[in-house]
Amino acid sequence: MDADPKGGPAGTVAVLGATGSVGRAVCAELLRTGHRVLAVARRPAPHTRAHAFVPLDVVAAAPGRLAALLDGHGVAAVVNATGGWGTTAETMRSAHVDLPERLAAGCAATGRRLRVVQLGSIHEYGPVEDGVLIGEDRAPGALTSYGATKRAGSEHLLGESSAGRIDALVLRAVNVCGPHTTTSSFLGIVADRLRALAPGKTLTLDVADARRDFVDVRDLARAAVAAVAAPGPGRVVNIGRGEAVPMADLVDVLVKVSGVDPAAVRLRPAAIASKGGSWTCADIGLAADLLGWRPLIPLDASLRAMWDAAGDAEPPGGTG
Repeated sequence: MDADPKGGPAGTVAVLGATGSVGRAVCAELLRTGHRVLAVARRPAPHTRAHAFVPLDVVAAAPGRLAALLDGHGVAAVVNATGGWGTTAETMRSAHVDLPERLAAGCAATGRRLRVVQLGSIHEYGPVEDGVLIGEDRAPGALTSYGATKRAGSEHLLGESSAGRIDALVLRAVNVCGPHTTTSSFLGIVADRLRALAPGKTLTLDVADARRDFVDVRDLARAAVAAVAAPGPGRVVNIGRGEAVPMADLVDVLVKVSGVDPAAVRLRPAAIASKGGSWTCADIGLAADLLGWRPLIPLDASLRAMWDAAGDAEPPGGTG
């Protein structure tokens, strides 16, 4: 995105899913870096008052209506931060496939080749063996319904980019933590249970013997903003910390920042069925080379911010 004569970025950036945990962070980072923001979601939230806001269900919007919205607000780029873990195959297809298809059609209908930043998922690669560093060139393995629909949506946008109708870049993000991340996630559930623990009581938590890559939602937002103006359309870029951390270690840190007596919390190893396998670790070399990005927020600081923000009402939507 070019700079305008006043020194700021030219054009407005539309954020779809602006009231979700990731979309909220992306809007804040865009505002911090001097961008104009158009927040788009089905319903407003208190934090959207800082931006222009349009209530819209993108899946239900005709391409012409979406094109008129983008043109009317001078939108030069779109960040798609919608989606999340759905409960049915139908809801996941609607959120992860139908919406990107409708988005691509709306962007193409403007007659301009808009940059579209798709916030995808590391689960688009499928489970990998322990110790494997997941690179962008990895062929997909067996995919869950979530991973398959997320990948289908990303591939549609990349195909439209190759055809010259849009200018797409897909960020495949690892698990997200930090302020305002969804309470339906494992760490969000743990935080809720710690907050509800009565004095003198004990808490038993079933924790899978798994190692996962986690990134703070604010670091992911920085990557999304960098991707708005990055070179290399039609690319996939992995976003993570590049570290596989035992889930039990993450729970220990969350217990520590909560102030709950560690003696009151018992971790019980459990063979919990996982949507993403027992190991994730992203190769983030391309993110450094293409976006000039690297993670900055340590996991202990991220989990402290998550705990401190847990008293706030959870925004609707998921982590993408």
